[in-house]
Amino acid sequence: MMSARARADAFCARFGLRVPILQAPMAGAAPPALAAAVANAGGMGGFGALQSSPAEIAAWAASFRASSNGAFQVNLWTPDPPPPRDAAREEAARQALGTLGPLPPAPGEGPFLPDFAAQCEALLAVRAGVVSTIMGLWDAAFVAALKAAGILWIANATTLDEALAAQAAGADAVVAQGAEAGGHRGSFDPARGEAQAIPLFALIPRLADALRVPVVAAGGIMDGRGIAAALTLGASAVQMGTAFLRTPEAAIAPAWADALARTAPEDTVLTRAFSGRAGRGIRNSATEAFAHLPAAPYPVQRTLSAPMRAEAVAAGDVSRMQAWAGQGAALARAEPAAELVARWWTEAEALLPLP
Repeated sequence: MMSARARADAFCARFGLRVPILQAPMAGAAPPALAAAVANAGGMGGFGALQSSPAEIAAWAASFRASSNGAFQVNLWTPDPPPPRDAAREEAARQALGTLGPLPPAPGEGPFLPDFAAQCEALLAVRAGVVSTIMGLWDAAFVAALKAAGILWIANATTLDEALAAQAAGADAVVAQGAEAGGHRGSFDPARGEAQAIPLFALIPRLADALRVPVVAAGGIMDGRGIAAALTLGASAVQMGTAFLRTPEAAIAPAWADALARTAPEDTVLTRAFSGRAGRGIRNSATEAFAHLPAAPYPVQRTLSAPMRAEAVAAGDVSRMQAWAGQGAALARAEPAAELVARWWTEAEALLPLP
């Protein structure tokens, strides 16, 4: 059996890293400056391109490459099937959101997101060294195109069955997303987000024992202690998101960044209030409003909540903000990202046995 250090070294060699730390590709909270800082420190930067057009994907990659020649991943959500539309449910959600912010207009028929096929072509065009998926897998034809271009693929999974499907589809590594993780749950089935919230330290060995490809641990890892623990349990690398949100490079809303410092694990909640997909964020008025009221399905709810979210950011009002946060949020530090990466890996190395 490979040691924790040997697994990490092998992962770094395969993915072009000096340290086995990936910055989570957080849509809307991962500007090029953050990704470049992480990459320049030896880790992997990340870009969540869910809401980005092909031109925006190209511009992000160009901006990153102007600051770093390191590694980065571009992430896309695998589209859900068209959601069932329920006019009464959508109107109830609309009216509830109207009590928290501007009354949103009727959502209409869409489309609600950029063209997925065009986004996929953009990934090939920018020749990112690594691409990643959440919520599902790419089809075989696109996987073949990635392989032909020499692009590595990391797939997010929340259960062993999802991880095995990713491996069978050609993923080069699998992210084990634990229940502690902030942001959206990556369940392949939209209805299973809450049911498949498995704690990370139960998920890592389950995947590591069954897969041939490396496992990347994600969820609640905030410092060197968490990194060392995840590697000891069988991960080859870690992916950290909330831990980077208070860095100056993340440039999120100040009220959100400040709230993280006072957010206990029990202050976070899985909610569908903002997008219709289950995600973990700071408990607030918006999450409470939908604690017992069904949200509209994704991406309709995301469209309906947009006016409230925009107004909350403009007002600096975290009580209505889409403030994603993992359960370790209070451990996030308002320090430069490169300094954090260096310190975390030094801390982890001190805890790991020598090869």
